[in-house]
Amino acid sequence: MRTALRRHLGRRTGTALAVLAGAGMMLTGLPAVQGEAHAAPALKGKRCDELYLGRKYNAPVAGSGIPGKNQQYSVNPESDWGDYFVDNPSHSFDGLQAPSAAQQKLAGKTPADIAKWKAKFKETGNIKYRVLEIYARYGQNLARNNSGTIRDFRRYMDVRIIGNEFNRLKGESFEARLVKKFMLVGPDWLCQVEVPVTDRNGKPVLDKNGKQVVRIYDAYNAKTKELGEFKSNGKHIAKQFALDKRVLRSPDFRDHSLRLITGEKTSNNTLKQYRELNAAIQRETGRSNGVTVREQRSNAVPRWTPNQYTRYNPIFNPSPSRVGTGGPLDDAAYRSGRTPQEARSLQGMYQGENTRGGFGRPGGVDFSTLELNYVGNPVKGKGIDYSFKADYVPDEDANPGFGGETAVQLASDAFFTWLALSPDRMWVNLNPDHPEQIMDDGFAHTDAGRILLEADMEMKRDFSRAYDYKTPEGKQLWDNAAKIDGMPCIHTTRNWITPKPAKVREQDGGIYILDAPLRVESTAEKYTTQPGGGDNPCTRLTDEQIKHNQELINRYIVPVVEKQINTDAKYKDLRTVYRSRVAAEWVRAQDARKATDFRPIINSNDLERWPLRAPHQNWDKMTVWQQMVKSFKEGEVEFEVPANGQVYIYSMGGVDFSKAPKNNIPRATFTAEKPRLDTTTRTSVKTETAYRNTETAYLGGNGTHTAPGGDNGGGGKPTPSPSGTGTGKPTGPPQSPDPSTPAPQPSTTPGGNNTPAPQGGDGSLAGTGSQALTVSGIAAALLAGGAALVWWRRRHAAANRS
Repeated sequence: MRTALRRHLGRRTGTALAVLAGAGMMLTGLPAVQGEAHAAPALKGKRCDELYLGRKYNAPVAGSGIPGKNQQYSVNPESDWGDYFVDNPSHSFDGLQAPSAAQQKLAGKTPADIAKWKAKFKETGNIKYRVLEIYARYGQNLARNNSGTIRDFRRYMDVRIIGNEFNRLKGESFEARLVKKFMLVGPDWLCQVEVPVTDRNGKPVLDKNGKQVVRIYDAYNAKTKELGEFKSNGKHIAKQFALDKRVLRSPDFRDHSLRLITGEKTSNNTLKQYRELNAAIQRETGRSNGVTVREQRSNAVPRWTPNQYTRYNPIFNPSPSRVGTGGPLDDAAYRSGRTPQEARSLQGMYQGENTRGGFGRPGGVDFSTLELNYVGNPVKGKGIDYSFKADYVPDEDANPGFGGETAVQLASDAFFTWLALSPDRMWVNLNPDHPEQIMDDGFAHTDAGRILLEADMEMKRDFSRAYDYKTPEGKQLWDNAAKIDGMPCIHTTRNWITPKPAKVREQDGGIYILDAPLRVESTAEKYTTQPGGGDNPCTRLTDEQIKHNQELINRYIVPVVEKQINTDAKYKDLRTVYRSRVAAEWVRAQDARKATDFRPIINSNDLERWPLRAPHQNWDKMTVWQQMVKSFKEGEVEFEVPANGQVYIYSMGGVDFSKAPKNNIPRATFTAEKPRLDTTTRTSVKTETAYRNTETAYLGGNGTHTAPGGDNGGGGKPTPSPSGTGTGKPTGPPQSPDPSTPAPQPSTTPGGNNTPAPQGGDGSLAGTGSQALTVSGIAAALLAGGAALVWWRRRHAAANRS
């Protein structure tokens, strides 16, 4: 859909206006309803076959029409899913810096300035003129100084320059794809049809300027009485939907049906809104399936060629001297916002510009569930492909996802930390007797190290909480524990986390990380440092009693804490860095066979590029150790245990990643348990996609910023290449209107045309081994040094309690 209302068309480019102002068809004499003669208004549109296929069909063809009309909601078969490419040359300017005052003055801010630089760029192909055009557009945006003004330059680039271009081209490509796929040809099928909006009584609905509102539909068939709305993403536009409600109840269209076609997983809110409207129309007219949703899964893959203005991206990028990685994950993370408040603001901004689905589902990804799913073969000079999975949020309009950049940064930083750190340093140890052995000093200045140590401390607290007599497991423990002088006694323990074998599949030149569970272990331990609380009779436990108690702990307490480690949100970061450890070990193994871009990093112990990030930049390992000692000596969790006619009050008080075990599952098991995961993952490197009919998104990127599609449209060395400083500041923009240095060629894919040819441009219609991975390669362990579970007691006679 080009836009919701006619009054907004002025914001669009001239091409859209030209299409609508061209040779339109006039439809009159639509059937009256309820015996009342209402002549249909003259509807402007253009034949779909001419617009998107470049030829006329004299009559409808067999099989023509929008599928799924007999079901309120339907999805095309998985065998019918596929990709289509959309050129997005403006994306190559995503690293362009905001203009200086002098540069803005040079560029100007008027429509004439914009037209001048646009013409210069078209004439010369010098991309510095494209930069001046962008600056002129930004200046015009600032000069308007209204509610639609975007002052942050990078955000302006993403929304108005990069996003709007892709929004327009993606929408057009998706519409062309559907016209061809559904064979919407012949004189009855019109596209981009303008419907004047009236109320139930046929009275025109006016905008704030007194002009009648016009709703533009992507497809229309007067004979079948269908209005088609095509969305390349999975979301409706609220303003358009409000007009749909009026149109379907107006005299001329009460007997018409509305067909929404989405190109991606349809959002829950959209399904809910259309379901409710369908039910309302059925109650009012008696017609079933008057409003339907057809999910026609197809992934739009953007393409662009990097240049000197392309943003340097450090995510999973082994080299600070080149453009770096790119892909849908980076874009979705940037657009998510850092806080819920910022996410709502950005969601509104992007959704307002998302009339044709170019931004996918703004705010739709729940980054708190993000997991590394795949890393590809690290080929020298090409970095690495990677893919993550995450849940979609239930309702991104009300509560959009946030924190994407932080989540992605952590996974990437941890990945490089595990590569750079030699295995003998991959441990943390919270032991009250050994403050000098907490962790390696370099490791202590990384987020991966911080997370391991904090998780170790939290695991100790959870052990203490699990001992509480009020819990079913705690009651079983204390009721069956050994007793000294009638008092239940538990010995001090060391508790730690180790990985269970990761479930992986080596295939397609990479490794799929299907599951990476963690295990909690516990053993008896004695410490030189002693807790407070006075006399402790439990020190008299015999070896047999300690063995008995430890069996109880392993039976009742360990499973409770292990479940928390693997599922609780507070351990999410621990699970993130562990998956990165598995991925890093895979890269280590590949590099051992053949040199990769990661070789200079591996075992270098140089962690400078992956430091503690804000807000943890001042974190100190001693703070956590001191918390542990305080908990050990003074107690932190207090609970009561009744025994022998009395009530006893108890107060209860690391990690080694040098190994990472894994099990490689057979191909047949992989295919049966995860059908289409390989296809979904390959797609996710290029564009965001949903896994089958689930609420799980897959999105990733690649290490060379290549343009997909098998051409040379990306991945080459920028001209000139970015500086090797890793500052993220591309070559400066022009300082004069006549750049003296030769400029790179404009960012187009081969063929020299920035606008992709519509799918099916020839006018034709659509027709009706891997090698086993050895277990000895990857390893990971969380070895808890000294996780002392400490207790002491105060005994009170029950009769003395009050």
